[in-house]
Amino acid sequence: MQITGMKYGAPILKLSGFPIPEILNANATLNEIEQLINKRGGCVVKPVFYGGVGKKGKAGLVKIVKTAAEALQAKHDLFFAEHTFHNQRIRSNGVTFEEFIPSDYEIYFNLNVCTASRRVSFTLTHHGGIDIEELPPDMIVNKSFNALTGLKAYHIIDALSDLNAPAEIISPLVQFLPKLWNLYNDFGFTTLELNPIRMEKVDDRYVPVACDFKAQFDQDNPHWKRLQLPPEIFHANLSEFEAEINKLRTYQGQSDVVVINPKGTITSFMFGGGANSAATEVLSQKATISSDFGGNPPYEKMAQIASIVFKYWLKQSNVLLIIGGKANNTDIFVTYKGIFDALRDYVNENGKPDIYVVSGRGGPNLIKGFTYAANILDALEIPYKFFGYDSSMIEVIQYAVEIDNYFLEKKG
Repeated sequence: MQITGMKYGAPILKLSGFPIPEILNANATLNEIEQLINKRGGCVVKPVFYGGVGKKGKAGLVKIVKTAAEALQAKHDLFFAEHTFHNQRIRSNGVTFEEFIPSDYEIYFNLNVCTASRRVSFTLTHHGGIDIEELPPDMIVNKSFNALTGLKAYHIIDALSDLNAPAEIISPLVQFLPKLWNLYNDFGFTTLELNPIRMEKVDDRYVPVACDFKAQFDQDNPHWKRLQLPPEIFHANLSEFEAEINKLRTYQGQSDVVVINPKGTITSFMFGGGANSAATEVLSQKATISSDFGGNPPYEKMAQIASIVFKYWLKQSNVLLIIGGKANNTDIFVTYKGIFDALRDYVNENGKPDIYVVSGRGGPNLIKGFTYAANILDALEIPYKFFGYDSSMIEVIQYAVEIDNYFLEKKG
């Protein structure tokens, strides 16, 4: 479950005492909008999207206006604006009018759980306001900390010192950023991101003001319900397949899916964020779905996931791709047993599909998992090729593309 934007982010941030701009909803009167503009000489108009939707600024969907007439025109243009994000076409439902905060500095701050160390970590830079991936490594700091003791002032001081941040912004950030840890820890967040935090100068001292908000919740952690968020913010345009998969979300193992192309010809089981990014980029419109099934899912869950995936996508697919890096904690045998038991059951009920299986994985019980899968595929007379942990993930994915191209050429 994800939310973005200040319409719902502002009341959440108020709980921590973190400074926020004044915000008006779409039903604001002309007089209220004029008063907001007069405070700073302008205001920011943004569309409201349900769920986790980013890249709005790059898409030209954030408007800075200087008159009420411009604000109303921006409302007209953005109220039902359409936006492509992660290969999905999404429509907004409303706008916000937000106080413009002049600033010399823009801060990026993120709290989440590091997939490598399984510790809570934070990412911080005073070069925010843009895609964080565009920054060189020396301009951004990522540090983990002990969740039992929490995020402390010295963590922020050390990070800003590593960045050689201007001295005038260190004290304000040390004062306010640790407040976000209490928010994160108390209400079931898995990710909390502010970008940008604009540093407003008040009486010769900088004050950090959160100007955009992004968060993800663990829906199985009941603490998020204490926020009393309106249920409509979690409504999304889910396909029947996505809705069915989402029923399997649990603490153990992930089941995150997005339909990429309903007419795609490669169906992928992706394990881990790196595999998800690489496969989604290389496969492009050949992919039926984008997924992340990592986190050491138990056999029963993996078998259920695979059964649903096969039911919706296997008939139209040329290639079944199973891709992931070298796992730290995911049992490869367990996940492969779940996938290939489900494939065997699918064939028994629906007949053998005309597919080729490509797999690239590494991790605990890899050989045992490969052997189990090979035995089933041999019995079903389905062709396959497996790649171990020493193989390039990109090369494995590209191999799947070449096999798909061969099938498409053969079918004419």
